[in-house]
Amino acid sequence: MPRTNAAVDPIDARILAALNRDPRATVIALAERTGLSRNTVQARLGKLEGQGGVLQEFERRIDPAALGYPLNAFILTAVTQQKLAAIGRALDGIPEIVEVQGLSGVTDLLVHVVARDADDLYRIAGRVLDIDGVEKTTTALVMRELVHYRVSPLVQQLIQQG
Repeated sequence: MPRTNAAVDPIDARILAALNRDPRATVIALAERTGLSRNTVQARLGKLEGQGGVLQEFERRIDPAALGYPLNAFILTAVTQQKLAAIGRALDGIPEIVEVQGLSGVTDLLVHVVARDADDLYRIAGRVLDIDGVEKTTTALVMRELVHYRVSPLVQQLIQQG
C-alpha cells in the first residue's frame, strides 16, 4: 500500500466517510450526504485521487474462502536485502500471496497467503522458500481475525477534531 504525505482536512474526511459508507456513490450523492456543493466534492475527490494515493486503487474485498481458499497464514520471511527487488517480483508471481509488507526488526517480510488446505499451504511456503535470496521462513496459521481492516475510526476522529 503506497504511503502518502498528503494532509486530509475535516472536509476531506467528511467526503471520505461518505465514500467509505457507499463506495459506489456518485459525486451528487456524496454532495448531498456531506452538505457540500457538487463542485467542491468533485474538486476534492480529484485532489485526493491525485496527491500521492490518499484514495488508492479500488478493489472489492472478496473473501478468499469463497474462491476455495479457506486457510489464511502469514509467512515471516528473512531475506538477503540486496535481492529484495527480485524477491518482491517473485512473490508477486505467486497468486496465493494476497499481500506483502516489508518490516523492520527480527524479520524482513510479512507475507500474507491464502491456501486451499494444509498441503496447499505447505506447497506455497515451499515456493516462497525456493526464491533466490529468501534465507528463512516461519509460517503462522491465522486462527481467527479479531479486528478487520478498517480506517473508518481514523476518518471519524479527524471529522470530530474539525
